[in-house]
Amino acid sequence: MHRVTYWQQLLADFALILVAFVWGATFVIVKDALGAIGPFYFLTIRFFLAALFLVAVRPRVLAGIGRRDLLAGGVIGVALFAGYGFQTVGLQYTTAANAGFITGLSVVMVPVFTAVLTRRMPPGLVVIGVVSATVGLGLLSLEGGLGISYGDLLIFCCAVGYAVHILLTGRFAPRHSSFTLATLQIGMVGLLSAVIAPWLETFPQRLAPEVLWALAATAIPATSLAFLIQTKAQQFTSPTHTAVIFTMEPVFAGLSAWLWGGETLTARQLAGGAAIVFGMLITVLQPLITLPRWRGADGRAPAKTS
Repeated sequence: MHRVTYWQQLLADFALILVAFVWGATFVIVKDALGAIGPFYFLTIRFFLAALFLVAVRPRVLAGIGRRDLLAGGVIGVALFAGYGFQTVGLQYTTAANAGFITGLSVVMVPVFTAVLTRRMPPGLVVIGVVSATVGLGLLSLEGGLGISYGDLLIFCCAVGYAVHILLTGRFAPRHSSFTLATLQIGMVGLLSAVIAPWLETFPQRLAPEVLWALAATAIPATSLAFLIQTKAQQFTSPTHTAVIFTMEPVFAGLSAWLWGGETLTARQLAGGAAIVFGMLITVLQPLITLPRWRGADGRAPAKTS
């Protein structure tokens, strides 16, 4: 495993914040589009366009794909599709608030899964960051009762899918081309969505303007570039950092809904957003806070931090 300096990790973390911003900022656009097209058909077009863009930018990416690349990109893509798929179906049986909170539980699952697999607990400040982000998600999302429904269970499976996607990306990213992994996982999501869509949805007679706008906004910035950046960034930062940073997505979504969608933000939502930002910052800056112990004699970081 290559050695990573703190500044490389910090740059990777800020790149992931940019990804979370793009996903959050496009949430309102996608929500409007799904009123005119089924979610699986939307995913099919979005991810196929994203894959085609990457192939067009680097045509030789297909010629260099080996069996190990196919396996790595395929399993990462299946995990990513599980996240999108379970979330799409689960939203029909539970509230958006519950879905937002339960999906965000991947921030807890990632360090737990990592601790089990590596038999090593994450640093104390990272644990504080995870707890703070989870509390913030609850403040942002949960307003009613805490009962568990069928839809909640599906959304829980979605959270597992996203957590596994982050872990698998962290495992395979240092061993494979970022461009290859991004192209393969995006293509896999498009393929699986295309298989599922005809069974559950009817393709619209024409694509409404809001659908075309959403595809333009998400296919390349929020899919091609976002997953390419994530795959590259996870060569330099840990899955736990990635999971905590991605809790910023609902914060950015709320801000975009407030700025462009005319929605209001309550004091509770603002408190939740603040807790998430605190959790994200303490996790990202944890190596700097503990710098004397964290850095070696050569001023370089260990290969992985939890």
